Amino acid sequence: MNEIIQKFESINVWKRGDTRAPHKPLLILLVLGHYQRKNERLIPFSKIENQLNELLCEFGPFRQSYHPEYPFWRLQSDGIWEIPRAEQIPVNKSGDPKKSDLIENEIRAGLTSKIYNQIINDTQVFTTVVESILESHFPNTLHEDILEAVGIDLGLSWQRKSNRDPKFREYVLKAYEYQCAVCGFDVQLRGKPIALEAAHIKWHQAGGPDIENNGIALCTMHHKLFDKGAFTFNSDFTFHVSEYIHGQRGLNEWLMNYHGNTVRRPQRPQYFPKKSYLNWHVREVFKGPSKYLKDNGH
Repeated sequence: MNEIIQKFESINVWKRGDTRAPHKPLLILLVLGHYQRKNERLIPFSKIENQLNELLCEFGPFRQSYHPEYPFWRLQSDGIWEIPRAEQIPVNKSGDPKKSDLIENEIRAGLTSKIYNQIINDTQVFTTVVESILESHFPNTLHEDILEAVGIDLGLSWQRKSNRDPKFREYVLKAYEYQCAVCGFDVQLRGKPIALEAAHIKWHQAGGPDIENNGIALCTMHHKLFDKGAFTFNSDFTFHVSEYIHGQRGLNEWLMNYHGNTVRRPQRPQYFPKKSYLNWHVREVFKGPSKYLKDNGH
């Protein structure tokens, strides 16, 4: 089992600085969801194009356009994925095909037969692969949302892993005096804070360290909204809501009441969020641009 896990852990994810590129991980999870529902090994690009596009839009960084054909084609180079008749499809200078050619030629792809058989015949292998991908590329707050979106059920035995510093939560909560930096939530049960969490500004999976100036204390709701890109804040602590956010109940209570206001600062300047971590969140997580701020014209 270790060999197959290593193959998935070593997939070549596109890198440019600290830009997020979850294309291959999301494609693999989407395909594993198909396999768990007993679908065929080789899946037509036309069948998963829209699904993968939606996943990239929801769980990837904000982009003007998305290209699901890239991971579908490029995963061949990682030794776990095959595309029969690939040699028949013309590619550009970057080695990528056109989406229209993949669709018109009814191109299918999937995990290699050997890996496919190992995964569908061994529940432990399947679960470990899924957990490894989630833990390597996404924060815990998004794991259940991603599993639901791709249709994977890991059952009641699933336990999320974590390899971050166990003291990170205590450091960050203390820095913010045990209150949510946005709404001030500070409920305790027998002297212990509940539903109050230490959120990484730059995700642990993207190399964000477990230190105070990469953390912010948030209640469970604001932590989830932060990791989903519903809001962000900048170096002057101004709270910004994504203009893609809409709704009725809860919108004002959790988001719009704070839009344009300043979030709570930590109790010492040395704990202030590092600007580079804030910039990363704005660029790689926040579903910008920000809603218009009527009062100051921004």
